[in-house]
Amino acid sequence: MNDPQRGLSETVRLLGDMLGETIIEQNGRGLFDLIEEVRATTKSLRSGEADAQAHLAERMSELVHDLPRTRSILKAFTVYFQLINLAEEGHRVRVLRQRLTEADQANRPMRETIDDAVARLKDDGCGAEQVRELLDHLLIKPVFTAHPTEAKRRTILEKQRAIAEILAERDRTALTPREQARREHRLREHVTALWQTDETRDRRPTVWDEIRNGLYFFDTTLFDVVPRIYEELETALARHYPDDAFEVGPALRFGSWIGGDRDGNPNVDAAITERTLQWHQELALRRYRDDVDRLGRDLSMARTYIDVSDALQASIADDIERLGGRGEAVRDRFHLEPYRQKLSLMGERLVATRRSSTQPLDERRPEPAAYAHAREFLDDLGLIRESLETHRGQLLAEGALARLIRRVRVFGFHVAELDLRQHAHRHHDAVAEILERYDLTHDYSALSVDERVALLRREIVNPRPLTAELHFEESTNDLVRLVRLARHAKAEMAPEAIGSYVISMTEDTSDVLEVLLLASDAELFGRLDIAPLFETIDDLQRAPDVLDALFQIPEYREHLAQRGDHQEVMIGYSDSNKDGGYLRANWALYRAQQNVARVCRDHGIELTLFHGRGGSIGRGGGPANRAIRAQPAESLRGRLKLTEQGEVISDRYANPEIAHRHLEQVVHAVLLSGQSQPDTDRLAEWTPKLEALAARAYEAYRELVEHPEFVEAFHTVTPIDHIDELNIGSRPSRRKGSERIEDLRAIPWVFAWTQARVGLPGWYGLGAALDEPLADEDGAAELRAMYAEWPFFRTLVDNAQLSLRQADLTIARRYATLAEDAQRPIVETIIEEHQRTERVILAITGQSELLDNEAWLQRSIRRRNPYIDPLNFLQVELIRRLREATLDEADDVQLRHAILLSLNGIAAGLRNTG
Repeated sequence: MNDPQRGLSETVRLLGDMLGETIIEQNGRGLFDLIEEVRATTKSLRSGEADAQAHLAERMSELVHDLPRTRSILKAFTVYFQLINLAEEGHRVRVLRQRLTEADQANRPMRETIDDAVARLKDDGCGAEQVRELLDHLLIKPVFTAHPTEAKRRTILEKQRAIAEILAERDRTALTPREQARREHRLREHVTALWQTDETRDRRPTVWDEIRNGLYFFDTTLFDVVPRIYEELETALARHYPDDAFEVGPALRFGSWIGGDRDGNPNVDAAITERTLQWHQELALRRYRDDVDRLGRDLSMARTYIDVSDALQASIADDIERLGGRGEAVRDRFHLEPYRQKLSLMGERLVATRRSSTQPLDERRPEPAAYAHAREFLDDLGLIRESLETHRGQLLAEGALARLIRRVRVFGFHVAELDLRQHAHRHHDAVAEILERYDLTHDYSALSVDERVALLRREIVNPRPLTAELHFEESTNDLVRLVRLARHAKAEMAPEAIGSYVISMTEDTSDVLEVLLLASDAELFGRLDIAPLFETIDDLQRAPDVLDALFQIPEYREHLAQRGDHQEVMIGYSDSNKDGGYLRANWALYRAQQNVARVCRDHGIELTLFHGRGGSIGRGGGPANRAIRAQPAESLRGRLKLTEQGEVISDRYANPEIAHRHLEQVVHAVLLSGQSQPDTDRLAEWTPKLEALAARAYEAYRELVEHPEFVEAFHTVTPIDHIDELNIGSRPSRRKGSERIEDLRAIPWVFAWTQARVGLPGWYGLGAALDEPLADEDGAAELRAMYAEWPFFRTLVDNAQLSLRQADLTIARRYATLAEDAQRPIVETIIEEHQRTERVILAITGQSELLDNEAWLQRSIRRRNPYIDPLNFLQVELIRRLREATLDEADDVQLRHAILLSLNGIAAGLRNTG
């Protein structure tokens, strides 16, 4: 398919026809005709026919009384979107391959690749020594979280992966007619299986499910993709700096919260965290065993033709002695093939290591044949490489062996650094109980911050153990077990097995010192990164002062000195948005980054900012490359840690080619993070203006959410009350059992507005802030200059227009029909702000329509809308019937299940939940 757009149309038609044929085969022509009728009506609605909306609403109102047919319609459109999403992914891969081919033919780097970034560094006068300095500090760490925004079951994901692989084969392989027919037959099998598989989960996923799902992407994608990223970086450096040598360390690494994040999730305890670590290790060891088996088959060179190094010979002898009879059997079997001998012996040692990995961490007694840590395994691989390089095997050393070495350097025996997270109040309560038990204070909570800090400082350096006995409340005991587990994991697995300890809702220095006290009592002083997480608007503004005070505490400063004078600070995008609205939150995050970076620089501390981003615009999402380049340059300096959540993980990492593209764009952005920023004078001029705009946006947002009818309106005109039933995560949707917006987690907050096609968290307040300055000629000119020259402001505006374009006032007004009379003014306020925000964005960008600057995305949304509309109309009528009708238990269950199907379908259509 030379024309990618034509290829997309053909694939969409092929999959759509297969789905139609499957529906007829499985459920009859009648259902197919009904679906076609609904589809034709929604197309009429989109083309502006006067009676289409009324006709569609009436038809949906009739259908919800026939729940079996309603479920079938919901199913049809949901499966359609699952297939179209795969078609669009394949289209994206085709476009990428075409662009890469064109760039190679023109002998130039493709945009937003690693090669492009290194070329631009060279063109901008960055010398080899500056590049080495950048590489020395380079850290890019995506962190997988179990935040519940992935509506698709793993069963569905696996079927989609199988379909994607068949579609990729069709694109890349010259097929005979028979081969083409066989592949289409396999496609039909998978489409039929999708049709017969329930999208909704019949139970809430357990933490075990979430751990397995997270590791799935490492196993199926990342273990293979990540070595390519390193290879491309090394190739680019050699190409653009041919006279210089560079050492590329493990700059791209991965983290995980899954099994370590216990904030608000009572299902995660120390035992689950320990099992998580074991599963990580088991995956790494299994993959490496497969790798050395394959390498052994490849490196079959015989002593009759080659020699090997003395060091390799000695290591083979050592392994044989270590393994006893097993080693002797390997020696005899491959007596002429030294590399196969070594690799087979390494495989046996990995098996022994895997047996050890199943033992509890505090009781591990590795058998003599086991590798003590990944470094030993890496040393063995290095012996093979050195022997090959010095005995006519350079090409062989640069192939699969080099990829395995890169893999081990990144993933070790731990796969991903497991971060631990808990709410600050839990540490406070645990420390209060421990201190009271030892008569160190009888009312820790009543102490002032200064008094708590003084007490904590004394106890941090006191060698007397506080938790030798676990005789506290179970919640405190579990916290003590957790920090002890962290010590054992660092000692028995790898120092990198445990990442950071993240403190949610950090408010003052005592929140950090409480964790340091628990860590010190577990012999982790100077050995554990403690990362305060600042989430609300007030906390973000207070963050620089908290850190400044913290860095002046001698005990904490000594802890940092033993950590290489490095501090990780996490900033939260979700709660800050829910707290302050779109513009206020984004500006508070930007200013916090600047000020935190300044404080760290003043104290001589190296900073890693950890960005707690979600998948949606309202939670800090959007195109990753653009978002990274929009950060203040001083806050990155080659170091980036960010969360990858929910459906973002499957969207970015399920397809290996898309995963590769995402990662190379992230590396590209971080390498160039200091470029394309406005000059200092411009920033100094624009900063107070943005502060004033953010204050006006905040005022408009708080006026909305503090309206006495707002909470009721939110529950009435969105499906928020049904989202928790969707079973998409192991943790509750609220931190507390209240109906307050403040206690609702950010994910269901965004999910509900997304489903109702309002998207409020991704734009509300921006129009109110920008409308007045746009009315003035000078003000309008300045806003346009900010959009043209300031990546932060441009990204702010472009992300808002994406949210607005995905929203839809026609559909939102259908949800508004569910509102009570007292709630209608709130609905009208939201609609008016939507219209105002669209108007100001078009005025600033100079566009005729939203997303004129992203034509492919505009096309995608237009293509999808006629198929999402029926799901929205059905959801509204299903909710209306549930509220208004008196139903028996069976009908109530079926009706609620149909609502859940509509949630899944709309999420698939919008490719977004929360």
